[in-house]
Amino acid sequence: MSRLNVNIGALQLKNPVMTASGTFGYGLEYQDLVPLDGIGGIIVKGTTLLPRQGNDYPRMAETPMGMLNCVGLQNKGVDYFCEHIYPQLEPIDTAWIVNVSGSSPEDYAECAARVDTLEHVPAIELNISCPNVKDGGMAFGVTCAGAESVVKAVRQRYHKTLIVKLSPNVTDIAEIARAVEAAGADAVSLINTLMGTAVDIERRRRVLSIGTGGLSGPCVKPVALRMVLQVRKAIGLPIIGLGGIMTARDAIEFLMCGATAIQIGTANFIDPTTTIKVREGINEWLDQHNIASVQDIVGVIE
Repeated sequence: MSRLNVNIGALQLKNPVMTASGTFGYGLEYQDLVPLDGIGGIIVKGTTLLPRQGNDYPRMAETPMGMLNCVGLQNKGVDYFCEHIYPQLEPIDTAWIVNVSGSSPEDYAECAARVDTLEHVPAIELNISCPNVKDGGMAFGVTCAGAESVVKAVRQRYHKTLIVKLSPNVTDIAEIARAVEAAGADAVSLINTLMGTAVDIERRRRVLSIGTGGLSGPCVKPVALRMVLQVRKAIGLPIIGLGGIMTARDAIEFLMCGATAIQIGTANFIDPTTTIKVREGINEWLDQHNIASVQDIVGVIE
């Protein structure tokens, strides 16, 4: 389906449909259900320099038209990924992307440098919504200086496509986007989850173990679309849109607002085949409207 081909800088995708980090494991968990080589790109779960246990349970809660999570980046660390997971991914023909997280710019940079050695991982996605342990726990992505510090550190040690995932929990997402562009990002993805909470009125306490979590699902889509439009007008980098995409029509809305590609997240928990259905749905919509290429609809909304 060459009409679905898109480029995110030097990163070439066979179609614009990707998976969102944290919602598709390492991809391997889904290979009996989904043809992984039919997905444009698979962004694996958040990976850190050292292993992390994640937060205590409960760490997920359903909400109207969405869900909250505070999993806490549970993973076995980048060395485990390189030694045990990567060899299983290597033969599968899709764009494998590692979501890199950390607690300091140095952590991010070292983790990214180790991923840089993997021939069949052409890109990383930086999760700058992580707390900065050197600055009182404030997330890197909520200030221009914090976001810039991570991107600059990683750019010095990572030489492939660098995607930065932007937090929506800011006053002006466009200024954060401009900061990461100036620091050397090749693309941005947005939005990450919105902060929220849930209450158990019988136990008279909050549901999640740490009180708050990231809100995702259809309820966040209008916010995500607005932010994609804002960022598109602020920077010249390719944008990957995500936030509440459940159907091909949702995906097309993001493309029309200026996203070159999109990510499927929460929908994977409801229907693991959503990525393939969205890909086919985009192709059918292009047929119905006699449009030659998906790139012809990117950014048509002012």
